[in-house]
Amino acid sequence: MKISVVGKKCPQLKELLRNANICLYQPEEADLIIVYGGDGSLLGAERMYPGIPKYPIRDSETAPLCPLHSLEQQFPVFLAGKLERTSLPKLMATVDGSEKMYAINDIFVHNKIRTSALRYKVWIDGVLYAREIVGDGLGVATVHGATAYYRSITRSVFRVGIGLAFSNSTELVNHLVLPDDSVINIKIIRGPGELTADNAPEMPLVKDGSECEIRMSDMKAEMLGLDFFMCPECRRLRHQMRREFTAKDRH
Repeated sequence: MKISVVGKKCPQLKELLRNANICLYQPEEADLIIVYGGDGSLLGAERMYPGIPKYPIRDSETAPLCPLHSLEQQFPVFLAGKLERTSLPKLMATVDGSEKMYAINDIFVHNKIRTSALRYKVWIDGVLYAREIVGDGLGVATVHGATAYYRSITRSVFRVGIGLAFSNSTELVNHLVLPDDSVINIKIIRGPGELTADNAPEMPLVKDGSECEIRMSDMKAEMLGLDFFMCPECRRLRHQMRREFTAKDRH
């Protein structure tokens, strides 16, 4: 198997691989890409190298790991070929029927000018859901992305389907959890807005009259060891570290 490593701070990981007589390749040539970093690193690697399986490992310098998931504990499991494999669904968005973007977390249509609200209509499976909404925008999230921006807006998570969230709308609009084969269409009444997919730097402009469609795609993101990467205890340690840093900054 051809393996590549991506990440800003991965000399220790590369040394472990070399000691195990594993040669490293460029990402484009690899059968597996080990992503050393955080959530943003994983999203970026999947965007840049879609179709190649990823094994994400959190950078212990910026994200403390629980005793079960330290690099020293994970590495033997990887070498033994015992990491759990997971297929993550990917959302797809099109703008005016042409430009396409994909995401494993979420896709948002957001106002471009922060001081000016977006006005838009929403259809769900061809049925008009909202004649006019005024607000910062709306987003569609996968189950994997339910704990990211979607949760910060709705204060909730979901386990099946896709989530539809409305950001800072002036009207009372219900956030929804829809079947995963749902199709959401948005028409911009007054913009401009931007289409964002995960943490992609490219953000296509959606102008007055632009139409966006968001649905689940046929593509999957193949992951190894995602259960380690998403460990609740590791997450608790990260949040604790952030609280401690915040407390120090205040003093």
